[in-house]
Amino acid sequence: MSSQHGIEVPDSLIASYTRNGGEAERTWIAGLPSLVARLLDRWEVQPDGGIGSGEASLVVPVRRTDGSRAALKLQMPRSETTAALIGLRAWNGDGIVRLLDHDPESSAMLLERLDGSRTLASVEDDDVAMDALAGLMARLHAVPAPEGLRNLGDVARGMLAAAPAACAALPDPSDQRRLRGWASAVAELVDEPGDRMLHWDLHYDNVLAAEREPWLAIDPEPLVGDPGFDLWPALDTGWAGLHATGDAPRIVRRRFDLLTEALGLDRRRAVVWTLARLLQNTLWDIEDGHTTIAPSQTTMAEALPRL
Repeated sequence: MSSQHGIEVPDSLIASYTRNGGEAERTWIAGLPSLVARLLDRWEVQPDGGIGSGEASLVVPVRRTDGSRAALKLQMPRSETTAALIGLRAWNGDGIVRLLDHDPESSAMLLERLDGSRTLASVEDDDVAMDALAGLMARLHAVPAPEGLRNLGDVARGMLAAAPAACAALPDPSDQRRLRGWASAVAELVDEPGDRMLHWDLHYDNVLAAEREPWLAIDPEPLVGDPGFDLWPALDTGWAGLHATGDAPRIVRRRFDLLTEALGLDRRRAVVWTLARLLQNTLWDIEDGHTTIAPSQTTMAEALPRL
């Protein structure tokens, strides 16, 4: 599937929308080539390199009329896309990719170009990489949250409401006890959700090398809440490699110590809000038909400091 500018929409992205979506998703992906062409003309940019895609978005490297490099990102409009636009405008490039322009109708973004070939995962020393991530996270949390974003309190209350039915779907009594324990811990803080603007998905692969700074964050899913709720993606980053070493618990604890110290977090609250992420992940797994808690979630919970 290609546009008049020769932009080929990857088969994997087409398959993602047609396999997992309904009529609206199929209509959007079918119209993507013409949308790309319209936006290239509107912003007077030319394709400039190989395109990239994830499960839900298309990224087209482009060059502007002044010769500067940028990237066109297109994704089907959703609440998450709207939240990303709100967050990127508020952050204004402070520790994160800069939003240069956007199209309100399609939610398409024109972003500064980063080095997609080099992520923070390329840094061999985990302490150095985690320190860089913590520095970005601190800057993101320091920007006052604007109106229009979801609140962690609402998200947490939704999780607590779903927990009893999810618990009943777990046949293993030890899994049931674990999920009830996570829910009980979250219930203690549900009325103290915090007021910081969170990235929600900040891990090594969502930090890219840049020209104006060594590293910048990408792909936020902004949410207003406690910074502790932002830790899990960083703790979990590169999990397959960590698990293979047999040293995952020690590395998780080391990462937790580095992050909580760098961000000045209350350790108990950080543990509870990380357990909230494990609860959330497990609820999503159960919605997808799983009947056990994933071993990675259990290992993460056991690696955290004791309350």
